[in-house]
Amino acid sequence: MQDDKLSDINIQNQKIKDNKELSMLEALIPVVFLMLLLAVNIAFFDGAVFGDYSNQFILLLAGGVAAVIGLFNKVSFSIMLKEIWENLRSVFVPIMILFLVGALAGTWLVSGIIPAIVYYGLQVLSPEIFLPACVIIAAIISIATGSSWTTSATVGIALIGIGSALRIPTGMIAGAVISGAYFGDKMSPLSDTTNLAPAMAGTDLFTHIRYMTFTTVPTILITLITFAVLSTTVDTTGNADISGLLATIDTTFNITPWLFAVPLTVVGLILLKTKPLVALGCGVALAAIFAFIFQPNVLGGLAESKIEAINNSVLTDTNINTDNEKLNELFSSGGMNGMLWTIYLICCAMVFGGIMDAIGALAKITNALLSIATTVFGLFAATVASCLGLNAIASDQYLALVIPGKMFKKAYEDKGLAPENLSRTLEDSGTVTSVLIPWNTCGAYQSGVLGVGVGEYFVYAIFNWLSPFTTLLFAALNIKIRQLKTKEATN
Repeated sequence: MQDDKLSDINIQNQKIKDNKELSMLEALIPVVFLMLLLAVNIAFFDGAVFGDYSNQFILLLAGGVAAVIGLFNKVSFSIMLKEIWENLRSVFVPIMILFLVGALAGTWLVSGIIPAIVYYGLQVLSPEIFLPACVIIAAIISIATGSSWTTSATVGIALIGIGSALRIPTGMIAGAVISGAYFGDKMSPLSDTTNLAPAMAGTDLFTHIRYMTFTTVPTILITLITFAVLSTTVDTTGNADISGLLATIDTTFNITPWLFAVPLTVVGLILLKTKPLVALGCGVALAAIFAFIFQPNVLGGLAESKIEAINNSVLTDTNINTDNEKLNELFSSGGMNGMLWTIYLICCAMVFGGIMDAIGALAKITNALLSIATTVFGLFAATVASCLGLNAIASDQYLALVIPGKMFKKAYEDKGLAPENLSRTLEDSGTVTSVLIPWNTCGAYQSGVLGVGVGEYFVYAIFNWLSPFTTLLFAALNIKIRQLKTKEATN
């Protein structure tokens, strides 16, 4: 799902460290410490007990607690540092992508690309169909590209802009975009997680995708129906304001269909399997050129020179003022600088996850879940719980697929279950829920790119939180639970 295609670390061959001297209580102490501090921070300090970077600091504190426990259990500091380094290496490319997304947002703003998308989108997407349309558009792009991250960084940003102009709550819009993006990512043969899950479970890619349709299609249909109903309840004054918004955009920017050449080029490069860093970099460069060609007046109003205005859009804050307050909020960007909070969060999460893996806490917690899975449904439930827990503890969706995949593979075989049961459950509970954890790499990325907090979009990311329930329902009712051909299932 992330766009490095696992190039920086061969995560499939990672060894999960098991520390037999570590007790379950000791393994859980850092987790409980982390959850308590995060809860207190949100409940009593409005998320800022340690300032703007409270979540980052809390993750480091929890990592420190885990390190102390590791030292008491004879885990050397060098081993912890090695795991931290491996974790940080694994997110190097995603961090570079985040920087480019910040630059993309800035240059697409000053070049008029985002305003043009909003301008034409306002005339096509009405509030009555907007939310289900967001799901469908994001799903199509994500299936084609194999990446929810790229989908959010391109059409996701544009849809947030259009929906905001229509006065639709951004949490709803982000939830619709994320639901569609993760459906498409999950079902795309181009997605790295869609390739990783069957590899860990021991089945092939297309068997895995076909088997996922049994739980995924009903879930996305429920999601679409829910958003269609929500669209009828949205209190919006967008229709009444459209003429004024269009006039303001048209006055401020030089709006022309030629501006769509840049996003179409980026999507085309991604479809041609160009490296995401290259595709997004081309998007930034082309947008800068288009800004000089189409928006000289905008650039002239932002800085003393047009080059300085472009540099600022790439690196720092850019604010384009209009006579409409809502558009002023929309026509602002933080550039690369605006991505730093998210990048710091990802790095701190990797530190915490690396230490937890190094001291054997991740293996201890997962083994405990495996030990209580005595029935077929219990096995599915333990897999789901393990994936959800690792998304929160390890802060990385790859580990939420790899560790349960390795731990539970033999248990599924012993129950006479075909490996596609495991691969589907890994995706239904590990891949899609990663975006619901604020400090997970996916949650941090989506929140940073879309400019909407996880708490705002959580309840509206219907596909993502409904998927684990769907897979458990199928397990409980024994629907499409495929057996091994060579062995009868046993309870």
